[in-house]
Amino acid sequence: MNQTIHFIKMHGVGNDYIFVDTELYPIADPKATAIAWSRYHFGIGSDGLVLIGRSPVPEADFTMRIFNADGSEGLMCGNASRCIGKYVYERGLTDKQHIRLMTASGIKTLDLEVGDNGSVMAVTVDMLAPVLDDPHQFLQDGEPLPEGTFVSMGNPHYVIFVDDIDGVDLEAEGSRLEYHPRFPQRCNIEFAQVRQDGIRMRVWERGSGITMACGTGACATAVAAALTGRATRRSHVIMDGGTLDIYWNEADDHVHLGGPATIVFEGSIEL
Repeated sequence: MNQTIHFIKMHGVGNDYIFVDTELYPIADPKATAIAWSRYHFGIGSDGLVLIGRSPVPEADFTMRIFNADGSEGLMCGNASRCIGKYVYERGLTDKQHIRLMTASGIKTLDLEVGDNGSVMAVTVDMLAPVLDDPHQFLQDGEPLPEGTFVSMGNPHYVIFVDDIDGVDLEAEGSRLEYHPRFPQRCNIEFAQVRQDGIRMRVWERGSGITMACGTGACATAVAAALTGRATRRSHVIMDGGTLDIYWNEADDHVHLGGPATIVFEGSIEL
């Protein structure tokens, strides 16, 4: 028997996901659902599926599970978490403007900027401290990696700085490096160029391919730029879908990711 599921599609600077409140609409097979619904032309079309739940522990308010367009489960997504902040507040699921979100990479805190009309104008998420040691550095089999910086923001990223970002064949290079032997669990790949107006970045996301933006990727890029002396601890990261503001706090080493979250449309679909 078919089940009708209500969903809402949202994006953070072009990084778009399908969101479902699992308290109302449980999804039995999120992997298969993510693959089917994420297909453009044949489904809703998105970078993946995000499941919103209620936290089973008092340390968090809500939970997030994210499934990429290929069905693989992700550990964290900065843009999706910011969208959840907008969703739960504007739908009246909470009146808090400081929300604790449980993810597969730990509990993240969301700070909401709410306008006079009650709409959420922007959301900043505390992404916690980056992990800078490559856990797979002992794996040196196969072709060498291009020079870059490994940064984990709850999920793995490899950031490569280039002189001409428009000259990068992102599809070819991203797909090749995602599956490089150095990264047995695959990796998100960022190419970045430091410019006067900020850091221009393009991303190949693990499990989704080329996307308009990536929140954790923007954080990893900003951290890599600061580590290599290319930028300060405050950066504007400019992606195909828009710009995110990154602040790497020296006091506690936490990375803060800020920017807008936008509702695209909502509807119902049979499962």
